[in-house]
Amino acid sequence: MATLLSSPTSFTLYLPSPPRTVPSLRRSPPKTLVAFRHSRVSFYGGQNLTLHSPAVVSSGYSVALARELRLAASAVLFLGLGFFFGARASSAAPFQFLPSLAAESSTVQEEAQTGQDDHNQIKGDNVENLEDKRLEAAFKAWKSKTYALTVPLKVVALRGSVPPAWVKDFMQSQGKRLKFQLKLQGSLEGIFSDLSTSFTKGNVGSSSVVAADIVSVGDSWLSYAIKKAIIEPIEGVEDQEWFKALSAKWKIYLRRNSEGGIDCDGKIWAAPYRWGCMVIAYKKSKFQKHNLAPIEDWADLWRPELKGRISMVDSPREVVGAVLKYTGASYNTNNVLEVDGVQKNLTLLRNQVRLFDSMNYLKAFGVGDVWVAVGWSSDVLPVAKRMSNIAVVVPKSGTSLWADLWAIPAASRLETNKIGGRIRGPSPLIHQWIEFCLQAARAIPFIQEVIPGSSPSALESVTVEPPKELAKGKPRLVTNLIAGVPPPDILARCEFLEPLSDSTLSDYQWLLNQCQLKS
Repeated sequence: MATLLSSPTSFTLYLPSPPRTVPSLRRSPPKTLVAFRHSRVSFYGGQNLTLHSPAVVSSGYSVALARELRLAASAVLFLGLGFFFGARASSAAPFQFLPSLAAESSTVQEEAQTGQDDHNQIKGDNVENLEDKRLEAAFKAWKSKTYALTVPLKVVALRGSVPPAWVKDFMQSQGKRLKFQLKLQGSLEGIFSDLSTSFTKGNVGSSSVVAADIVSVGDSWLSYAIKKAIIEPIEGVEDQEWFKALSAKWKIYLRRNSEGGIDCDGKIWAAPYRWGCMVIAYKKSKFQKHNLAPIEDWADLWRPELKGRISMVDSPREVVGAVLKYTGASYNTNNVLEVDGVQKNLTLLRNQVRLFDSMNYLKAFGVGDVWVAVGWSSDVLPVAKRMSNIAVVVPKSGTSLWADLWAIPAASRLETNKIGGRIRGPSPLIHQWIEFCLQAARAIPFIQEVIPGSSPSALESVTVEPPKELAKGKPRLVTNLIAGVPPPDILARCEFLEPLSDSTLSDYQWLLNQCQLKS
């Protein structure tokens, strides 16, 4: 600490010996200061100032001590000048003067405040660290818990159209997140009827068909379902791999307008998962016994020896279609009344057929009086395999094709709370289900003839025959079908049944009425 002593004639400033080293708060490199040697400073005011300090050079002065020296020297000069002006006016009594400690006190306060701030900062950081650790521990505990988050998928399907292995494999592929429900119905007509009733009579419940995310629809019912608005378009199909993999023939057939008609600018209303064709089955034993030629084409149905020996489905499209193919016309002919001989040949066929009945034509075939059955391959093949000496053929001039499709019920049209969240849209898993059904591995049950029909990919691809070892121990069915698919040359002449105009449907009805009157 510097000390200033005064007398009437002089000032004396005593400076302490500097320490060897003074630590710096900022830890800057030490600087060298030269202390005042003993000397005398005189003022014209009549008083003298003497500096007393050891003549020593120190390298340990801090910036703070240098600041103190400069402040002390400034104070001395100021006082000396003051005495220079005021000494003549008055004579001052001797006094002892201590320099101001404001700078030192300010520095100490700043250091104390900085230390307090650092302490508060460290304390705040510790609190924040503890809070972060607590939140992190809570998050880890939350992650370790198991929550039952499931995605539902409710399917209504035609009985016998979905291989059991599909359900098992799909559930395994989706894991525990899937809540899968499969409901089977006996006929496509029954599924269509239940869908319609939900909209016309309000027959809605959690177990109703309309509450399903996806349902089976026959291709012959597709246009009616679209027109009645009981199904809705499948959104986003253009970006789905399953749709990209479909052949052009499928895409053309499934793209419809709001009236159900085929339209190249229409929407996709359904996805195929199985298809087949109309076939003719006959009893080889009866034909051999009576020395009858085997059946090969539609024309054989008009043979006189088969009169009263035939049972057939009662579908107008199939009955009139058989007549059209017999005359060389297309199933999808619009002006049927202009086809030569169509009315005459329809009347003759009516006399040949013993029973027109889609429900019982195969039961009649099991009785000895009926030797020939005409129907859909999905019906005929299972029955033919249970019987002996049965042959199943696809007519050489071509036949009609049928398809089972997946469609989405238009549940969002309903104002009800009885089907839960289904009214907001179908399950997000519908595309996964369709994609799964169209994978190449899903064709195995069809190739192995576990389920009658064929995979959609087989419509325009090379037919793969089932391994011969699979046929061991099973009765061999005589047929020209290859793994459920018509031979390529016959398949090229086969047709899907396209929607007919109202005028053409009226012509069909008129033909059938005339046939019944004449018979």
